[in-house]
Amino acid sequence: MNGSVSHSKSGRASHRHRSPASHTPTTAGPIVLIQSTGREMWKRRGITRQIYQPPWGRLGYHTRVTKNPLTAAPRLLLLVSALFFGASYFTVRFPDVPGAGVGSFVSTFLIALPALLALLLYLGSGRAALAFLALAAFGYAIETTGVATGLPYGTFFYGDALGPKLFGLVPYILPISWAPLVLGAVAATAPKVGYGRGDVRSIAWVIRSALLLALIDGVLDPGAASLGFWTWPEGGPYYGIPVSNYLGWILSGAVATALILAFGRGKWGRVSPPAGMVDSAVIALAFWVGVAVFSGLLFPAALGVALFAYLLHRRAGLRAAGRRWDGAV
Repeated sequence: MNGSVSHSKSGRASHRHRSPASHTPTTAGPIVLIQSTGREMWKRRGITRQIYQPPWGRLGYHTRVTKNPLTAAPRLLLLVSALFFGASYFTVRFPDVPGAGVGSFVSTFLIALPALLALLLYLGSGRAALAFLALAAFGYAIETTGVATGLPYGTFFYGDALGPKLFGLVPYILPISWAPLVLGAVAATAPKVGYGRGDVRSIAWVIRSALLLALIDGVLDPGAASLGFWTWPEGGPYYGIPVSNYLGWILSGAVATALILAFGRGKWGRVSPPAGMVDSAVIALAFWVGVAVFSGLLFPAALGVALFAYLLHRRAGLRAAGRRWDGAV
């Protein structure tokens, strides 16, 4: 009896003087063993719960973001889109109001700002500036060629509503209005990071982006022509616009996309584009959907609503991909 009591006391004493290292968790394969007393195990229950916590909640969040683009889109983006949709009413109803030219320039710059800032953060100041300058130079070149020769869009000319023109042919404001659409199309059609062969993936990316730009112009061009921003003197089957215009947009969109990808080589396809690069295209679509609605252009309005939803969906996917990438890093 005394021996057993003595042995018990000795055991408790030896436990009290046990090295602190024996209280730390040790890992054996995938199983965590905790060598400690019941009290210490109770204190460490939170650690064990975190070790075995499954990541379903996090993955479920990303799944919900992708499936519910309206709820995933920032409220500010939706609010700004709604404001520009409303502003389109005054653009349609009061096109000759004093100061309309200045307002057009300011609104164009504000629409372009999110995409340009996203490009700056994504590529860095040097590459972003070079990419924008290359895009602007190409835009001026192909638009000047188009107005002067009719290639590749067909015969058209710009009106005076967009302000002063370079060489009397192309408005100076062109790069600020066109470049964000290209950036939005490039980001929205970006493939998943790490999927597919590099050359095949890039070619498919260029094609998808060019087709998306042509669809966006299917919303933009009828409204812009109705406002007198530019004129198609020979007309065409789609609200007075020739089919050659959209073939030209596919060509110019493909070249513009290739330029952007070239200046971001080593980044595009390796790191998902930021979701904010789509925002300018979303806001621009909201404005041109409004122009189509208030001008009675039903098909461009319906097409614009579909593209607006698509861009929000793609934006949600980019946002989720960015979060997963940050988590992996």
